[in-house]
Amino acid sequence: MLRIISLLIFKINGWKVVDSINYPKKCIVIAAPHTSNWDFLIGRCYGYIQSISPKYLIKSEIFYPILGYLLKLNGGIPVYRKEKNNVIQQIVDLFNSSEELILGIAPEGTRSKVNKWKTGFYHIALKANVPILFCKLDYKNKQVGIFNKINPSSDYEKDMKFIEDAFRNVEGKIPEYYNPDIF
Repeated sequence: MLRIISLLIFKINGWKVVDSINYPKKCIVIAAPHTSNWDFLIGRCYGYIQSISPKYLIKSEIFYPILGYLLKLNGGIPVYRKEKNNVIQQIVDLFNSSEELILGIAPEGTRSKVNKWKTGFYHIALKANVPILFCKLDYKNKQVGIFNKINPSSDYEKDMKFIEDAFRNVEGKIPEYYNPDIF
């Protein structure tokens, strides 16, 4: 039912799924640009259309009693940003204890403009030995989907440059909020 509703939402609004890579059993999906609350709706519709059930990190402040339950049911993992709790290792452990896990992350970390991306996704992928898939939320062309991937190597700067270049020409809902620079 959610897939049908999502297909309808995409059809009415002119969005297209443009995947060029299949999902492995375990991976991190970085989604960018993240400039609007609408990104969540587009991303969840995309997941329902593709019949995937990704987990995703979301700030703990949103986990109110009823909403929090619904977010967890829908794949949300609360991140307690005010505490030092080694989120990277917790997610690596989650990957290591799971048969299948798709983790969606918005590397900008917020809808507002940032000076550079957060790079925890890279460290998780490297430690958990999982690929990073690139998901674009391209509002200019109304396209969403996986368009590239990388298996993290020991060359951090080269890998980050590859990721940065891949997302350079993707346009978010609020273009002035997007900064594709990782460094």
